[in-house]
Amino acid sequence: MALIPAQDSTLLVVDLQERLMPAIADAAEVVENAGRLVRAATRLGVGVAATEQNPDGLGPTVGAIADLLPAPAIAKTSFAAGIDPGPGTVVALGCEAHVCVLQTVLALRAEGREVAVVADAVGSRRPANRDRALERMRAHGVDVLTTEMVVFEWLGSSGNEAFREVLKLIK
Repeated sequence: MALIPAQDSTLLVVDLQERLMPAIADAAEVVENAGRLVRAATRLGVGVAATEQNPDGLGPTVGAIADLLPAPAIAKTSFAAGIDPGPGTVVALGCEAHVCVLQTVLALRAEGREVAVVADAVGSRRPANRDRALERMRAHGVDVLTTEMVVFEWLGSSGNEAFREVLKLIK
């Protein structure tokens, strides 16, 4: 996979939910980076889709993220999202890395989609599960990136009219 331009990608927020996040290792960082990415995507015209796993049991999307979403999250009970998040490369983030994010990403790859996962915006209860999930995704052709990598690839250059505004999100 090459660079991920904003005009050819979609951001997918997987299951960042109220009752799940207290159990996630480094949850504050995951949510903070997710917020950065949703804000950058919105500013740069990248489509954003979100899912919620069994919201009756795990609650809604955390408020800090839900408030930024252009449309409500889609409820699901299967671990894989089972949705078409939008065109281009799917940039995925969320929880849990080794369950819903992994199964969603592998399903998208099986459909022939290009997928990138944002390592510092995915989480699991145990870091070892997160790390193994990232390794498995990489083995299946998924690019593993960081929040800053995605933002700078979406920007493309310092000449982008949104550069200064978006740069503030990661500083």
